Amino acid sequence: MKRTLFAFLSLVVTAIIVAGGYLYSKQPTRQGMVQLQGLHGSVTVRYDERGVPHIRAENETDLYRALGYVHAQDRLFQMEMMRRLARGELAEVLGPKLLDTDKLMRSLRIRERAATYVTEQDPQSPAWLAMQAYLDGINSYQDSHTRPLEFDVLGIPKRPFTTEDTVSITGYMAYSFAAAFRTEPLLTYVRDQLGADYLNIFDLDWQPLGVLAKGGKSALPLAAADWKDLNALARLSEQALADHGLPQFEGSNAWALAGSRTHSGKPLLAGDPHIRFSTPSVWYEAHLSAPAFELYGQYQALMPFATLGMNKDFGWSITMFQNDDLDLIAEKVNPDNPEQVWYRGQWVDMTRSEQQIAVKGQAPVTLVLRQSPHGPIVNDVLGANAGKTPIAMWWGFLESRNPILEAFYQLNRADTLAKARGASAKIHAPGLNVVWANAKGDIGWWAAAQLPKRPAGVKPGFILDGSSPEAEKEGFYPFSSNPQEENPARGYIISANFQPVPASGIEIPGYYNLPDRGQQLNLQLSDKQAKWDIETSQKLQLGTTTAYGPRLLAPLLPVLREVVSDPQERKWVEQLAQWQGDYPLDSTSATLFNQFLFDLADAALRDELGDGFFNTALSTRVIDAALPRLAAAADSPWWDDRSTLGTQTRADTVKKAWSKSLAHLKATLGDDATQWQWGKAHTLTHGHPLGLQKPLDRIFNVGPFAAPGTHEVPNNLSAKIGPAPWPVTYGPSTRRIIDFADPAHSVTINPVGQSGVPFDKHYEDQAEAYIEGVYHQAHLVEEEVMANTRATLKLLPARAAP
Repeated sequence: MKRTLFAFLSLVVTAIIVAGGYLYSKQPTRQGMVQLQGLHGSVTVRYDERGVPHIRAENETDLYRALGYVHAQDRLFQMEMMRRLARGELAEVLGPKLLDTDKLMRSLRIRERAATYVTEQDPQSPAWLAMQAYLDGINSYQDSHTRPLEFDVLGIPKRPFTTEDTVSITGYMAYSFAAAFRTEPLLTYVRDQLGADYLNIFDLDWQPLGVLAKGGKSALPLAAADWKDLNALARLSEQALADHGLPQFEGSNAWALAGSRTHSGKPLLAGDPHIRFSTPSVWYEAHLSAPAFELYGQYQALMPFATLGMNKDFGWSITMFQNDDLDLIAEKVNPDNPEQVWYRGQWVDMTRSEQQIAVKGQAPVTLVLRQSPHGPIVNDVLGANAGKTPIAMWWGFLESRNPILEAFYQLNRADTLAKARGASAKIHAPGLNVVWANAKGDIGWWAAAQLPKRPAGVKPGFILDGSSPEAEKEGFYPFSSNPQEENPARGYIISANFQPVPASGIEIPGYYNLPDRGQQLNLQLSDKQAKWDIETSQKLQLGTTTAYGPRLLAPLLPVLREVVSDPQERKWVEQLAQWQGDYPLDSTSATLFNQFLFDLADAALRDELGDGFFNTALSTRVIDAALPRLAAAADSPWWDDRSTLGTQTRADTVKKAWSKSLAHLKATLGDDATQWQWGKAHTLTHGHPLGLQKPLDRIFNVGPFAAPGTHEVPNNLSAKIGPAPWPVTYGPSTRRIIDFADPAHSVTINPVGQSGVPFDKHYEDQAEAYIEGVYHQAHLVEEEVMANTRATLKLLPARAAP
């Protein structure tokens, strides 16, 4: 027995040693010397206490090659998954369940546009040379190191990263902004199948603080199979963006304050882009220094230029413009030839091509792609289940030159208003608000996008008729027509995804967020007596109050007082009446309201929309405007339940929703309402692609954490409208505040950690600080970089082979 026990223990120890050695071989190297192919001189990489690399090189080419190398050793798996998502290659490593996603992404023609884009570039331009050096650094790391743990688990082979991969990811980013796939089928269904009375709640008029342009009058000849087709396409679009632990761009806050509004007398810049949470997080922080160039920035996977950045002279943040640059177009098919559509007065052939999609564990699948003169036919991805009407997609990303990489190369160096404006003008798709400030005292904002000229009266919030001129485009407006401000007299600029007011007066269709969040920020920033600094800006960024809840409840409180008779329930109604719309962790009113919001929507809308379109509606931005308008419309036809006899009133539906809400909360959180605390029902877990599969979630995911905030508050930790509990899906992807009186003491935070390597010490070391609202200093000056260096990696030119 002793010999057997000794042998068993020896095996256990050996297994632990082998496993430890295996995991150690996957960890980043942050200390020592490494030879790197292609370097012209040595590069020093100093890692601070959060694992942020501070890279110093003697020339920019070496600088970007080193950035690629260190970015890869922390985020190679993220890079691999992002390029596969963008190019429709996930099924090759994740299996048949990702086949539909691959089909959708390929139907967008991102791969083809990326290939064309590369041929159009000047290979000797500084931006292109920098990108090539960055990719060389990534490939040098990949070639010289063992595969990441996830590569081994999934059987992912190594292959070089290319410029086409980088451009493809810009296409994915542009698509993740495009809400048309989910919204246009929904609004068109309501207009054509339910009628104008049902469309009223969606607030489609263009107005200074409105949301969307009003819909057209004519109905499209779509059959029942086509509506099923369109909803399936909408759900597939949502799935492709939401279900794979990869980032999706959702919203954002940013503001810039002139020196007249700050304690220091210098401009202050704050920003927190709202992006779907994931492990690793979307941003990789790095500090780059070379002669005549320095930048502390946040970088995306496979992107050599910072999307967010700053130095002692200037800085910028971004928010999502939310302009509509994607139209869905129903084509009229020739009854004698299904491969022809009516275009400009004649029948025109659609083009056809085929692609092979590799699928793990089974034979490749052939995808047939068709294209009309208006653009790719996107519902072909549904195969035999597709309806008879081809739905084409016109998308600005495919139609514009879009020198976005050159734009960010220049923005990384834009120390004047003129340079920042010029760089922003080169951003065509996706639409971005660039909010910028410098130490000299300037602040500026540019809504950056190429805005299409649509025929007068066309309302692109609905599916357009391809047989009529309404689907045509007349080119693009000049950048000078875009919404923008420079050094406004009021002394501040706010960008929070609400509908902007263009200087040119043109309507800009889009899927904008409600004005509530921007109004909440403006309420405080407009106080002429207030002088802002980093500390007060942190409190504003972490705010958890919105007027949305009280605004929606106001017309319903008299109804609730009439239909609720139970004394305890009446107390809860009065509790909601006193609620100010705040979402701290201990709030029970927030929990009660959020559940009631879902049950109200469910009781009022599901019977008309059906399960499919109802679930689609909950994933759109237009639902946010619809529900308060519905609550205030006592005679809306939505209140009647079509599944029952008789006619139901608002009071009937409100009573039903209230009862269902209380029953669900009791069943989910217990009978004691004092335990219905927001932080128990509203939690954040940073999901990893492999964490979708139990028990791997315990290894790769980070969380859950009790989460304050909610949708459309400054601390925009958002969950989808639904029944409790509410897993947070997106929110501030970083928080940054820069006071240009002392930019060396700017603050920032990563939601999870710098590293995407499991078991690395920087994999999740910022997660608790983030959810608690803690900020960390970003080290810029040499003395502080040295004082906070925890490890130093020296990259040396590779010696030539003898």
